[in-house]
Amino acid sequence: MRLYALAVIAAVAFVPAGLRAQDQQTLADIRQELTVLHVEIQRLKRELSTTGAPGTSLGGQSVLDRVGAIENALQGLTSQTERLEHRIDRVVADGTNRIGDLEFRLVELEGGDISQLGETSTLGGDTETQAPNGQSPVDTSDELAVGELADFDAAKQALSAGNYQDAAARLASFDVAYPGSPLAAEAHYNRGKALDGLGDTREAARAYLAAFTGNSTGAIAPQALFELGAALGRLGQSSQACVTLSEVKARFPDTAAVLAAEQEMATLSCS
Repeated sequence: MRLYALAVIAAVAFVPAGLRAQDQQTLADIRQELTVLHVEIQRLKRELSTTGAPGTSLGGQSVLDRVGAIENALQGLTSQTERLEHRIDRVVADGTNRIGDLEFRLVELEGGDISQLGETSTLGGDTETQAPNGQSPVDTSDELAVGELADFDAAKQALSAGNYQDAAARLASFDVAYPGSPLAAEAHYNRGKALDGLGDTREAARAYLAAFTGNSTGAIAPQALFELGAALGRLGQSSQACVTLSEVKARFPDTAAVLAAEQEMATLSCS
C-alpha cells in the first residue's frame, strides 16, 4: 500500500498544477497500450507453433554416429530453448509491470480507491513450475543479453567522468533496449544521478521513483528511496518529502540510507 502512496505523491509532485489536466492520460490512451500488449502476446504464441516437419537429420553409418548426431541436436535445441525462455521471462516481467501501471492509472482516472489495488497478477499466469525431478527450475532471471553489461558499464563510466548529458542519454537508451533487465533499477538510479548533475531535479526524481518501484526490495532500493525524498525536498514539496524520507527507516531500518534520510528530515524540519 505504501508503494502506491509513494507513486501518488510523485505523480502529484512532479507535474505543475497548470499542466496536470492536459498531461493526464485518457482511457483511450490506456486502451491503446493494452492493445499493443495483446499484440505482443499473440506474437509470442505464434512462436510456439511449428513451421513444418523437423529438419534435424539423425542418420549415420553406425550407432556411434547416430548417438553423436542426437547429442548435437539436443545441444542445439537446449540452447534455443534457453534463449527463448529468457526472452519470454523478460516479456512477462515487462508486460506485468506495464499492466500494473495501467491498472493504477485507470483507477486514478475513474476516481477509485488506489489503496484497494492488490498485486498485479503475473502476465500469462504463474511462471514458476516444478522440474520433473521435483527440484525447482533454474533461475535465469539474472542472465544478461549480449552487449547489455557493456552498455551499462559505458553509461556508468560516463557518469563517473562527470559527462552527465552522455550518461543520461545512454541510460535512457539502455532502458529502451533492454526492457525488464536485471540492471534496470540501478540504471534508473544512475540516470537520476546524471539528471541531478544536469540540474534537472524533477526528472531526476522520476528516475529515482522508477528505480525504487522497479525493485522495491533490491540492493539499490534504500538509496533510491532516500534520493527520491531528497529530490522532493529540493522541489519544494516538503510534506511529501518528509513522508517519503520517513519510509526509508520504516522499510530499510538496518541500511546506511537511514542516517542520510534522518539528516535530510532534520534539514527540512520534518515533524
